[in-house]
Amino acid sequence: MANTFSLILSLATLITGIIWLIDRFKLAPARKKKMAQQQKVIEGSVEQTHLAESIHKPSWVDTCSSIFPILAIVLIIRSFIYEPFQIPSGSMMPTLLVGDFILVEKFAYGLKDPVTQTTLLETGKPKRGDIAVFKYPKDPSVDFVKRVIGLPGDKIVYDPEQKELRIYPNCSISNCERALPIIYSSLKESEWSLFFNIDSMVESQKGSYQIPLGEPVPTNALRQAERIEKLDETSHEILVIPQVYTQSRYQQPGLPANEWIVPPKHYFMMGDNRDNSADSRMWGFVPEENLVGRAVIIWFSLDKHEGEWPTGVRLSRIGTIN
Repeated sequence: MANTFSLILSLATLITGIIWLIDRFKLAPARKKKMAQQQKVIEGSVEQTHLAESIHKPSWVDTCSSIFPILAIVLIIRSFIYEPFQIPSGSMMPTLLVGDFILVEKFAYGLKDPVTQTTLLETGKPKRGDIAVFKYPKDPSVDFVKRVIGLPGDKIVYDPEQKELRIYPNCSISNCERALPIIYSSLKESEWSLFFNIDSMVESQKGSYQIPLGEPVPTNALRQAERIEKLDETSHEILVIPQVYTQSRYQQPGLPANEWIVPPKHYFMMGDNRDNSADSRMWGFVPEENLVGRAVIIWFSLDKHEGEWPTGVRLSRIGTIN
């Protein structure tokens, strides 16, 4: 299902395009013919001026004809080439921060109809380590951004204590032999700390804030740790909270907790902020048809936190994404 903006843009392009076609191939030739006929019987510059004004193109037709090419270009670029997105949460920290604006390569995983989202042309498949934007399976009107961890046929095993992954490619329930080499660096303290709301009866996560190393962390926060995870050809930083052991909520039928086998035409996604990310561990797999594209660059960044107004611009954030 397309989002509201895509539907409005497609509809506006269609309407203005129809008006442009009617004017170009029917109304404009009729105006020229009428002017040519009347020019034979009307002479004099004043009369010619009044004649031109009397059969001039209507203003609303002129407006629609003028904006149609612009709308068409925007629709083509946004639907098939690149689309901008803003990062609203900290689930992909430290790779993507709240306030980052990213460009998503729409043709990375296939060209799709902007209205129905059906695939028109296959152009590629996600790779492990890609940062992908996709429609949230439980609510396709919401866009999520996570890292691709598991491909179709992969067996994923996540250790919530060690915060480490094991991936068995091309696996079935009865045959999982070779694990994919995944390399982790040693844990080290991060400047990021995860804050919690403790005013209510139910404790909830508030978001991550930077606290310089060596400074004390408030009682309603936990200092996070960071490490490098090398997955296939992709190396990226992840954030964890060593003293927190969160069990996954989504348990696949026939498998133990924290183990999953990715079905055909589905993908397993995780956030880089491993203890502050609602991802496939919580709600399951992402269908192939929900894929939107691959995040390739940060083109702008506002210095802000979740639910707060921006306080500045982070020019140092602009660049490619790992």
